[in-house]
Amino acid sequence: MDSSTTTVPAAPPTIPKGVPPLRAGQGRSFFWRRLHSLTGIVPVGAFLVEHFISNAFATNGPQAYADQVKFLTGLPFTIWLEIFGIYIPILFHGFYGFYIWWRGENNVTDYPWTGNWLYTSQRWTGIIAFAYMAWHVYTMRFSGVHLFGEGHVWAFAKVRHELVQPLFLFFYGAGIISASWHFAYGIWLFCAKWGIAVGDNARRKLGYACLAIGLLLATIGGLTVKAFIRPAADWPKKMLELPAGEHKSQQAPTPLEPKS
Repeated sequence: MDSSTTTVPAAPPTIPKGVPPLRAGQGRSFFWRRLHSLTGIVPVGAFLVEHFISNAFATNGPQAYADQVKFLTGLPFTIWLEIFGIYIPILFHGFYGFYIWWRGENNVTDYPWTGNWLYTSQRWTGIIAFAYMAWHVYTMRFSGVHLFGEGHVWAFAKVRHELVQPLFLFFYGAGIISASWHFAYGIWLFCAKWGIAVGDNARRKLGYACLAIGLLLATIGGLTVKAFIRPAADWPKKMLELPAGEHKSQQAPTPLEPKS
């Protein structure tokens, strides 16, 4: 055979070494994402439901609301419960959620599928809910009338003096709706990620249940807000006003005052 006609096989192409695929159950990213998902249910989600229920005592009047605040602020080791059961989990869940969003890519305009819209809505409602909770914690816990000890008698008035202002009322409404949706859809994501809801049929039914949970929480929140801004005529007037010198700039605007 003529050597001039011999075909020399080409060398295989060199493929640059990349990052190995992340397998289920491996890597720190898997751990942190699972922890993020878990904290969204417990303790953050559990605290959210408790908070909705506790605030709903306002529908029974200022005294019932004050008694509930007194019970919560009188729990043993309240400060440590707040730090380790509320503040740290919320900060982790919120900031890691921001990190996930920052690392992700928003392509809902290019691929307007239902999953993309739900992903986008989950991120935006999370931001609104986080901002709302930060403001709510600051105003209720660290400014104005101190609600611990005997200060619980002013709890109803303190919330009311914020809600009767249109801007704060809108902010609270957006926060309630965002928190309700974020938690409800978070339940669906948790069950899907953790293998609790397997299969399209199970996930579809779970979706309806989560939608009902979100609507229920939003409804409870709306009725609670209504109780603050439209108090019944027979409720104690002294519990509807803050003590002299507190929140002078937050007096109730006339349009939101209850009609006589």
